[in-house]
Amino acid sequence: MKTLGVALAFVLPVGALACPAAPDHSGALEALIAEIQVASDPATAQILSDKMWSYWTDAPDDTAQEMLDSGMSKRAAWDLLGAREDFDRLVAYCPDYAEGYNQRAFVNFLNQNFSGALPDLEKAIQLSPKHVGALSGRALTLIGLGQDAAAQDALAQALELNPWLPERDLVKSPANRHKSGQEL
Repeated sequence: MKTLGVALAFVLPVGALACPAAPDHSGALEALIAEIQVASDPATAQILSDKMWSYWTDAPDDTAQEMLDSGMSKRAAWDLLGAREDFDRLVAYCPDYAEGYNQRAFVNFLNQNFSGALPDLEKAIQLSPKHVGALSGRALTLIGLGQDAAAQDALAQALELNPWLPERDLVKSPANRHKSGQEL
């Protein structure tokens, strides 16, 4: 068996055997979150949000980056099956990389497979607790599942980090959250 591992090391590129840890951008992301919370206008907030996405989509290595980029390109072209396959490979290769789960959840969301999206969003948030995209995605997914109270809680959590999210328009005032004791 040891010989097989040595032989594979010569055949497969370095990094193909195991995904390295994702780059640690936590300090930069914390700074961006602090900036976006006091941003003065939507344009400034969008620039900061784009910077956040550049960190979240910085994959652990070239192999993972290729899978992520391929899946995102396929998703943008509405090749959702192809995108899902790329994100499945990414998650299998890099199980500790939050963005793989977040992107796969987005594909499931676009397919209106909300119950399939939710576990991936939970995993992305577990791996990256301040991933605003995954947090807002969880809120939208919970809305899709008809779980409005949980969706409002998730939305509040995302908006606490980034008050400029487009989803802020989905916040229901406490008076509009209940009707005859039932969630709307």
